[in-house]
Amino acid sequence: MKLAVVLCALVVISECSHSVYLTKGKTARQTLMEKGMWSETRQKFPRSPMAKFIRTGDVALTNDADLGYYGVISIGSPPQSFKVIFDTGSSNLWVPSVNCNSLACRNHAKFNPANSRTFKMTSQKLSIQYGTGSMTGLLAYDTVRVGGITVTNQIFGVSQTEADFFANVDSDGILGLAYINISSAGATPVFDNIISQHLVNQSLFSVYLSGTSTGSVVTFGGIESNYYTGQITWIPVSSQTYWQITMDSVTINGKIVGCNGGCQAVIDTGTSLIVGVTNDINNIYKLVGATTDQNGDAYVNCSKVATMPNITFNLNGHAFTIPASAYTLQESNTCINGFVTGATDFWILGDVFIRQFYTVFNRQNNTVGLAQVVNSTQLIQLSSDFVYTTLDSLLLVFCLSYSVFTQAVQF
Repeated sequence: MKLAVVLCALVVISECSHSVYLTKGKTARQTLMEKGMWSETRQKFPRSPMAKFIRTGDVALTNDADLGYYGVISIGSPPQSFKVIFDTGSSNLWVPSVNCNSLACRNHAKFNPANSRTFKMTSQKLSIQYGTGSMTGLLAYDTVRVGGITVTNQIFGVSQTEADFFANVDSDGILGLAYINISSAGATPVFDNIISQHLVNQSLFSVYLSGTSTGSVVTFGGIESNYYTGQITWIPVSSQTYWQITMDSVTINGKIVGCNGGCQAVIDTGTSLIVGVTNDINNIYKLVGATTDQNGDAYVNCSKVATMPNITFNLNGHAFTIPASAYTLQESNTCINGFVTGATDFWILGDVFIRQFYTVFNRQNNTVGLAQVVNSTQLIQLSSDFVYTTLDSLLLVFCLSYSVFTQAVQF
């Protein structure tokens, strides 16, 4: 009995955070290239990296062909599962519904309100604008489960129409993690409800993105030190809309190549690449030897990646450097440069950047924390850590069962 009490105490101490393990699936670019439809589709749906940041009152989303990370959540009672992108560049949760007959809905999981006893529909409309298409639907309320956290009465969107481009992506929907100030229709974001319902011990979440198909994770309510090395550098949020911070400059070998005089940047898990002002990105293209095609994609010679320079982002007085191997994406026999043009009011530091730095999004004091990710050798240890996490979960079940049993005996 004493051993059981000790085990339960240890589990209570360890159960401070909740993780959603992410899969790096096939991107829309990869799917379309396999079908021989990439060039045709890119021309039909031109890259529009800033579309989701144009605040018109609608929810916005880019037609980003290189997004690949998604995790599984569930909605309803009993739960219905969906693969969603955890997007720090937007604030709304939405998934397809059974009332959507668009091509994009046919090959994705669809929410069925009739199968949930906790579902509540509203008459409020929701519209999502992106690229050359849109998603339309209605807002509703239901129970949402994220990484072992049960959020009650969560408002979310159920789509009725979706643009065809979404037929090429693995994920079913989006779970926005930005501030409520940019939420369409003032809908309360999932993480805001997690905080207000006291479902985590700390009002923060952290992200680790792996370069492989597995190993990525979003952790709610905690910071997992085994994913990074060194100290976390904390940077104040400059605008409580997106996770926006101040960037001093972008440099190569100490020379300013972008953001001269300072600018703003957004840390965005929902953007695959790094988006900058056109003139600045063109400067970078010249210095790394990149050339662009008719669709605006930039390519480099794969054999020269090892000799290409590091690029440093100077954020609020701190330097964060990424090597050429990090900002170059290899697809088959081609190498794509991880920088794209299109930024206006701020740069977007997307997955290319986040893969290099463990990122903490802190709502307690409105800061972003960045730390160098562990190297590939250290990552081997993560596999055993997952085993211990699984054992923790089993012990928690044991503790709960043991508690019920002892209460019954005492009764």
